[in-house]
Amino acid sequence: MEITNVSEYEAIAKQKLPKMVYDYYASGAEDQWTLQENRNAFSRILFRPRILIDVSKIDMTTTVLGFKISMPIMLAPTAMQKMAHPEGEYATARAASAAGTIMTLSSWATSSVEEVASTGPGIRFFQLYVYRDRNVVAQLVRRAERAGFKAIALTVDTPRLGRREADIKNRFTLPPFLTLKNFEGLDLGKMDKADDSGLASYVAGQIDRTLSWKDVKWLQTITSLPILVKGVLTAEDARIAVQAGAAGIIVSNHGARQLDYVPATIIALEEVVKAAQGRVPVFLDGGVRRGTDVFKALALGASGIFIGRPVVFSLAAEGEAGVRKVLSMLREEFELTMALSGCRSLKEITRQHIVTDWDSPHALPAPRL
Repeated sequence: MEITNVSEYEAIAKQKLPKMVYDYYASGAEDQWTLQENRNAFSRILFRPRILIDVSKIDMTTTVLGFKISMPIMLAPTAMQKMAHPEGEYATARAASAAGTIMTLSSWATSSVEEVASTGPGIRFFQLYVYRDRNVVAQLVRRAERAGFKAIALTVDTPRLGRREADIKNRFTLPPFLTLKNFEGLDLGKMDKADDSGLASYVAGQIDRTLSWKDVKWLQTITSLPILVKGVLTAEDARIAVQAGAAGIIVSNHGARQLDYVPATIIALEEVVKAAQGRVPVFLDGGVRRGTDVFKALALGASGIFIGRPVVFSLAAEGEAGVRKVLSMLREEFELTMALSGCRSLKEITRQHIVTDWDSPHALPAPRL
């Protein structure tokens, strides 16, 4: 059966993967309300397409932190990709590079920063969890720098791991033939079996619950790389992030895996964009499955979006070719959405191209006479 959209990969991944692995990738926290809402919220945004515009040439290119990419669609950090496919992060890195876009490598990858760098050229960011042992953090950041990574995406929504009940039921742990490669030499690469989720126990033992804004400042003293703060959902924190020297903000609810009943990221996006006042770029992570979703995020002020689950599901289904296909499908859908909305470049995508169910009846611009 030919795959014609991104969402179709999930069912194939479910068939192929062991239950423990599929559930780890697919599930959210507690009632999984936010997990569904991350998707459903997009359907409450409708288009206001402009017609009779010459759309024979469409330019989707953009720059992120000064790096030119082919489209505003990037790869979010997703952990332990070798559980999905033997080539894991190697395959993902090659697919991202071939598509001319950015891959973010997870701290908890099953391939190291050096291994991913060895796949060849590409613009790559490194997602960072702050461990209690700050020497571990400093060492990891230095290794990412040396391996040619261009930015740090600091995850700030995980002082403790969210309650993911599927992982508790499955007694989730990293399969014995895999390690968290970035921590292998530090004796932090293995995850013990636990009475609940092995990952939750690992986080409880290793990740620093004291993490605060002063650590964002500290990080800037140990690296010259730009720091993206990943996990912002409010205007208040957006303002503090800008003041703290963040180079950008990623609006994220961690794929609905941390605190349930937070808003969908597409709902939280606009308040964060307004608070950032154009001083730093704001990106959206969470729930994107269609080119139309990408357009909606940009219309609400995002500078680009990140995809997570579509990467691991397509990786599980078809390896590198699957990830390449996800990126090309999203690219083609996004290009079509732009054309049918009358937008020839990203700067032509405006708030006027959409209407949301939270707009007041008077929110639309007065007609120009």
